[in-house]
Amino acid sequence: MSTYNRYNTAKEIYASIGVDTDLAIQKLKDIKISMQCWQGDDVRGFLTDQPISGGISVTGNHPGAAKNAAELRADMEKAFSLIPGRHKVNLHSIYVDSEKKPQLDNIAPEHYMPWVEWASEKSLGLDFNPTCFSHPLSSSGFTISSADKNIREFWIEHCKRCREIGKHFGEKLGQTSVVNYWFPDGYKDIPINPEGPRRRMIESLDRIFEEEMDKNLIAESLEGKLFGIGSESYVTGSNDFTAAYAISRKKMVCLDTGHFHPTESIADKIPTMMLFSDKMLLHVSRPVRWDSDHVVTFSDELKAISHTLVRGDYLGRVYFGLDYFDASINRVAAWVIGMRNMQKALLVALLEPTNQLKELETEGDYTARLALCEELKSFPFSDVYDFFCEQNDVPLREKWLNDVKKYEREVQFKRA
Repeated sequence: MSTYNRYNTAKEIYASIGVDTDLAIQKLKDIKISMQCWQGDDVRGFLTDQPISGGISVTGNHPGAAKNAAELRADMEKAFSLIPGRHKVNLHSIYVDSEKKPQLDNIAPEHYMPWVEWASEKSLGLDFNPTCFSHPLSSSGFTISSADKNIREFWIEHCKRCREIGKHFGEKLGQTSVVNYWFPDGYKDIPINPEGPRRRMIESLDRIFEEEMDKNLIAESLEGKLFGIGSESYVTGSNDFTAAYAISRKKMVCLDTGHFHPTESIADKIPTMMLFSDKMLLHVSRPVRWDSDHVVTFSDELKAISHTLVRGDYLGRVYFGLDYFDASINRVAAWVIGMRNMQKALLVALLEPTNQLKELETEGDYTARLALCEELKSFPFSDVYDFFCEQNDVPLREKWLNDVKKYEREVQFKRA
């Protein structure tokens, strides 16, 4: 049966419960997901040869990693050609593309101009992140909350410059640039004075955000974390701290699916955050026992998050970004798998008769609520996603893997 015929059958099935599949597809098409550049080169960047550090680690040695910005953009182009829709790219500040290699406290928009030109040509948005790790001045385990004033000043200036770069991206590309702040600061063992670093972090953040910026150009968020390698006992920017600071300063909260206890779901945290914030950033990862940043799979957790977003009518208030780095498999495939899974989970949620379920819940008919939710699990959402892929001229189902294998042989394996 053709994709079109399968879609029409699915359309009739969903229509029988009051769901408009055409509308669901249109809503999915409008959702932009920010694809993380650091999956393509194992978080090395192009600024220094400093080894990765700061509570994070990349494992695996699959051949073909990008060695420069041109190779990284080529890999991302290949990935985008296999993912339906128009999306964004998330850059860390270490992904400088210029002959001059500035210090992090001296970066400027000019050091990222090839990225802007490329994004403009491809109709992509650009997001940005300060890189407060893998640097000699973060080796103590502290950056903007350090007791050393000189270290704090360096990282404050770096973050201020990142804001200017994000604003520049927004101006040039006509899409809001999300600038997300994550800091690796923390202690390996239990501190005597846990308040001290957090007071210094508040003071530093207030200085970073002194200048008001157009929120149509730049949207800023703070990302907390439970623990990191080397900060197992105490993280200055914990989830409680970053949420409190962000809400009090009218910044966005960034919820990262890997930054909580291994069995803790963030699906129920989203409605709470939305009661106190206009918008939020969602970083989608997959922890395995710890914040190990595995490739995003089509999991129950991912579907639960997507259902929460659709049921609460939050899609227009949420920025999406992927955040994982796996060097054990083909890096382009890692992007494609994660991006397509995020879309599939969102589509499943968009194909739910949400209003009908809410009415059943209000009426107290929990039997019907549960029964319908369970039956929906076997509805033909995959036929709708296949049609969406065909509309966007990308391969259906596993066929995209053939393109990746060909690209791997002809391009990635030939890199020095």
